Amino acid sequence: MLQVNNLTKTYASGNKSLTVLDGVSFDIGPGDTISIVGPSGSGKTTLLGLCAGLDRASEGSVTLNDINLENLDEDERAGVRNEHVGFIFQNFQLIPTLTALENVMVPMELKGEKGAAENAMKLLERVGLADRHDHYPAQLSGGEQQRVSLARAFSNRPKILFADEPTGNLDVDTGALVEQLLFELNKEQGTTLVLVTHDLELAGKTQRILKLKGGKAVT
Repeated sequence: MLQVNNLTKTYASGNKSLTVLDGVSFDIGPGDTISIVGPSGSGKTTLLGLCAGLDRASEGSVTLNDINLENLDEDERAGVRNEHVGFIFQNFQLIPTLTALENVMVPMELKGEKGAAENAMKLLERVGLADRHDHYPAQLSGGEQQRVSLARAFSNRPKILFADEPTGNLDVDTGALVEQLLFELNKEQGTTLVLVTHDLELAGKTQRILKLKGGKAVT
């Protein structure tokens, strides 16, 4: 489902260059789960962005669902994301002017699917927020917003889900509920999960752990 080969990312910093990822390689099969862990600044979020085609590598390649992202332009990579990828972010990234229901509908509407409202309502019900469907993000707690973002992430039935610190802004109890829903929905839909986290207990719930240190994969 995802093959990462010798991935390197270097940024120009004045007259110097800064390497934030250095020759990282791994692969993950359909329906499998992996956590990417490491200290702040180790390259975790950079790696996630490259895997999802949000940024281009300086060297190496990413193949997602048999599609080599290096060969695609920006619009083509956006098309791959709309078709195959779901996202969950630490800061939720809901659209503030849309209700919970409308936020969940967005990925389905981008794909031109019929019955978006009905399917979005089922997903909100699945995450326990059917009664909050007409609320805007500002009217929801952080945990509720993250559950809406979970429903949105799974609404286009992604082949692969990238989750960047999904419980990072939540208290322990709320984070535990979001974790439970994340793994349940992932299993129900057979989605491949790539999870960035500082939480080693959460990382231990995935099948594999990739440790980064100073931009390199370490054992």
